[in-house]
Amino acid sequence: MTVPPAGEGTDGSWSAGDSDHDSPVLSALLEDSAEDLYENAPCAYLSTLMDGRIAKANGTLLKWLGYRREELVGHKHFSDLLTVGGRLYHETHFAPLLRIQGEVNGVALELKASDGTRLPVLVTSTVKRDADGQPILIRTTLLDARDRRTYERELLRARRDAEHDRERLQRLATTLQRTLLPPAIEPVPGMEAAAHYHFASSDEVGGDFYDLFPLAAGGWGFFMGDVRGKGADAAVVTSLARYTLRAAAVSDPVPVRVLANLNTALNHQVQEDDPLFCTVIFGLLTPAENDIGFHVVLAGGGHPPAVLLRADGSADYLNTPGGQLVGVVPDAHFTTLTLDLRPGDTLLLYTDGLTEARTGDPGERYGDEALLDFVRSLAPVSASEAVRALTALLDSFGEGLDDDAALLAMSVPPR
Repeated sequence: MTVPPAGEGTDGSWSAGDSDHDSPVLSALLEDSAEDLYENAPCAYLSTLMDGRIAKANGTLLKWLGYRREELVGHKHFSDLLTVGGRLYHETHFAPLLRIQGEVNGVALELKASDGTRLPVLVTSTVKRDADGQPILIRTTLLDARDRRTYERELLRARRDAEHDRERLQRLATTLQRTLLPPAIEPVPGMEAAAHYHFASSDEVGGDFYDLFPLAAGGWGFFMGDVRGKGADAAVVTSLARYTLRAAAVSDPVPVRVLANLNTALNHQVQEDDPLFCTVIFGLLTPAENDIGFHVVLAGGGHPPAVLLRADGSADYLNTPGGQLVGVVPDAHFTTLTLDLRPGDTLLLYTDGLTEARTGDPGERYGDEALLDFVRSLAPVSASEAVRALTALLDSFGEGLDDDAALLAMSVPPR
């Protein structure tokens, strides 16, 4: 037979006589009567008749409110202990619901003490019934909610502070994003141009960028790019890429050399644990003979291909095969493609936020083929009309558009 440890009975319960050290404490516990437990419970107990008149109250409630027992029992109703707002809620909601359900749990009310102070409590009431099922008594438990109320106030204050910080972050992100994009597309003589930027998040700075700007001898440069990632790090790369492209185009406007200069700049900023890279498509516009249309030279650096919408109603991708991501390797290879923009033609550049938008089907993306079908349905179309239609397409994705998306279109008006 195994002998239990001192103070522990064979059934696992403690015995007052098993240990001299524990005996006084355990004896005190065992001497607690049900009435003493009721009177000095850590919560308040209250029993009322069905009309709300107080029939019984424990000492905890009397201590909380500062009343003598004879002042409450038989003289006051439960609603008399509530604040004005609490009485109104009790009469219009609490009491009717209690009569219907027979029980109401965890309702937040405020008691009014004898000195006028308020005590927030959580109230639970149940209806006691006789053998015939008739209601005869309402038993109510009240939990002190002062600590809870303090916690809720602190939580509310923290939430307001967080909302304020978020608003500041949104304003900062919006301001920063605007500095990374041209405030407006500069007008190109003999050409119509339009652009649009869709922000996927108001809290984070996106990595998409574009520009259209004049160069010497009547030429114009343009680009569309997408930096890896979002936030402050992406903003640094976006700023570096945008200004490097503009500076490189001014000094040496050959598109492949412009991308090579950007590749060198990004490699000089390399971070082994977090490499800086982006996709870019850069183009050079030169007015054609007789100033009718433009000659275009495109260089691609891993960016989605541009789309040419022709005056005859056709549309196709302009592939720049072999173009590598910009900033990944020191000797990245970029390819060139040339074309002529004639009257009625439109050149469209975009970022992959458009083609990677989620559609209604789970796991389905919009895709390159769907985009080509869409623009073919538009051609021939002007730059502004194309951007307007594509903006409506972006809006139609709703929450499926979870990445930033940029659009830049350039068209030669029909003769």
